[in-house]
Amino acid sequence: MLTSSTSRIAPMHREELSLIEPTEALQAEYEAYCREFAGVSEIPGSGSMATSDAFAEGVRRCLEHGQGRNLPEGWVPAHTFWLVRNARTLIGLVDLRHALTPSLEREGGHIGYSVRPTEQRKGYATRMLSMTLEKARQLGLRRVLITCDKKNVASARVIQKCGGVLENEIPSCLPGRETTQRYWINL
Repeated sequence: MLTSSTSRIAPMHREELSLIEPTEALQAEYEAYCREFAGVSEIPGSGSMATSDAFAEGVRRCLEHGQGRNLPEGWVPAHTFWLVRNARTLIGLVDLRHALTPSLEREGGHIGYSVRPTEQRKGYATRMLSMTLEKARQLGLRRVLITCDKKNVASARVIQKCGGVLENEIPSCLPGRETTQRYWINL
């Protein structure tokens, strides 16, 4: 069982950040989060919530997938977490995959994350990734793979700040990407 993570950042902001599992109580926040990504076909780090199913069903599915239950064919167990500020504002989403398939080892990795556009460039991605790495340690992972689009310099910086070491760059198979950077972090 993964324990909850809470952190305080920037003491002058007096904010408490928590990494929590999806909850129906924050449905309006999740919907607002998604609206900020209007025009994006897929919200990074959204895991099982990225479908048009009823919200409660999406939450249930996320929780099951974290336990390795009812996984679609070819999927691995994965926890979805939400970074929330002061227990009420959804800042970011992150998926922590417990293992890698060949396709995830190529592109995707153990961790995928996103920060809502209005909260970007404030250090939240770095804090969220740091907290997620602690969850990965709790799962018993010894190292994790994180990938990003070569053009996403901000994401590469976040990964590097958290200890990511670039292994290589490969041609991408994902739409909208030309080159994928593959980083490993030892835990």
